[in-house]
Amino acid sequence: MSDEAAIFVGASDADQYLLLKYGNRHGLIAGATGTGKTVTLQTLAEGFSSQGVPVFMADVKGDLAGISQRGGDNPRALERAKLLKMRDYAGRACPTVFWDLFGEKGHPIRTTVSEVGPVLMARLLQLNETQEGVLNIVFKVADERGLLLLDFKDLQAMLQWIAENAGELTTRYGNVSKQTVGTIQRQLLMLDQQGGEGFFGEPALDLADMIRNDAAGLGVINVLAADRLMQNPRLYSTFLLWLLSELFEALPEVGDVDKPKFVFFFDEAHLLFDDAPKALFDRIEQVVRLIRSKGVGVFFITQNPLDVPETVLGQLGNRVQHALRAFTPKDQKAVKVAAETFRPNPKFSAVQAIVELGVGEALLSFLDTKGVPIPVERCFVAPPRSRIGTVTEVERKAVMASSTLAGKYDKAVDRESAYEKLTGRVAAAVADAPAREATPSPEPRLKKAQSPGPAPAPRPPAGRQRDSIGVTVAKAAGRSMATIAAREAAKAIFGKGRAGSIGASVGGAVLRGVLGSILR
Repeated sequence: MSDEAAIFVGASDADQYLLLKYGNRHGLIAGATGTGKTVTLQTLAEGFSSQGVPVFMADVKGDLAGISQRGGDNPRALERAKLLKMRDYAGRACPTVFWDLFGEKGHPIRTTVSEVGPVLMARLLQLNETQEGVLNIVFKVADERGLLLLDFKDLQAMLQWIAENAGELTTRYGNVSKQTVGTIQRQLLMLDQQGGEGFFGEPALDLADMIRNDAAGLGVINVLAADRLMQNPRLYSTFLLWLLSELFEALPEVGDVDKPKFVFFFDEAHLLFDDAPKALFDRIEQVVRLIRSKGVGVFFITQNPLDVPETVLGQLGNRVQHALRAFTPKDQKAVKVAAETFRPNPKFSAVQAIVELGVGEALLSFLDTKGVPIPVERCFVAPPRSRIGTVTEVERKAVMASSTLAGKYDKAVDRESAYEKLTGRVAAAVADAPAREATPSPEPRLKKAQSPGPAPAPRPPAGRQRDSIGVTVAKAAGRSMATIAAREAAKAIFGKGRAGSIGASVGGAVLRGVLGSILR
């Protein structure tokens, strides 16, 4: 090889190196379970660290934590070093920082709801297009009103406020349904039960704490404990995509450099692309395409090359392909696709070699000094110098205690944000209630129950005054006498047939007139 700085990866007929200046051209490590992908990842991470390049990687199975401990005593590693004639092979621990979203196996990692943004939050909550639209309104209104969305309770309080003011907001921002807000709240509750709440809050992660070197100039290796995190694959993939996006947004343009500023290993890469909506997929492709100029290299680790979309696969200049099993038509297609991505080597058939590779053996293809992929080579991968395997609880705690970040992220900070402001307004409204009662106010919707007082005196019915008993008797007697006299007179004038009715009418009229004059 040339005199340029490089990482020794493996050997066969010739040694194979990954040139540091092309470390930001991204890469792929693929292969079936148990073929040696994790050891290859550890070898590459050690190589970058030894050259002063900080590294981030997720420890999905718990067997990458050994990179923090001195190795070199593994029998298989010693045998492989002897096979590859690595005369200077000796054990060495790497400067390591353990991280954990749940704060159990490493320093806690937090970010704010605002920094995650509505697009990634919608994917995390598995929202449909309508629900994502309402979530966008929540972020927009919070921004306009100066309400900080830092943690879960800020987002929950903001959603509640949006639901209570849905009618007013609909005319300005579009339809806001209380049912949709309720659905988002339920999804937040589910994420909370899965432990996702701890990811949101302050102090938020400072990327400078990851992108740094130790006192000896070695790149710090950041190991994320992801065994528990993998129980929620969507949270795992969303977190890693957020971290990658933050690197893209925060780091300056540097163009072509002698070595990367940071290398990011994305294990279980298929989770990143599973069920990703088009807007998110476009974002991923953009980040992978452009983050190279920020000096960041991204290596995807997955079982099958078909897990990575072609538009992303075409951006990966460094390839390590471990064995694949061709038991099904789909497996056979994957073998063919993997072989076709390499520059052919007339010495052997890549298609045949992929299914014949042993553990720790791989097809390698890196970029040469001119940036052109070299013909694929079948090689044995170099063993790492750190421990292959996990660490004890005592060893993990010792690494965490000796870290310069010890105590910086351990305690969460809850400063004034949307929740405090919105609940403070409600509290102020309740406190002002006695002052409002001193002034006349409209009748309340719900009246207070009152104790019954003394029964009021009965009131006479409206109309003329009630007659006494004496008057009533006089009226009855007079009415009878007047009726008889009138009836006898009517017989003489009109005849017997009409005398009864006329007598009663005339008699009543005469009596009313006489009694009326007497009573007055």
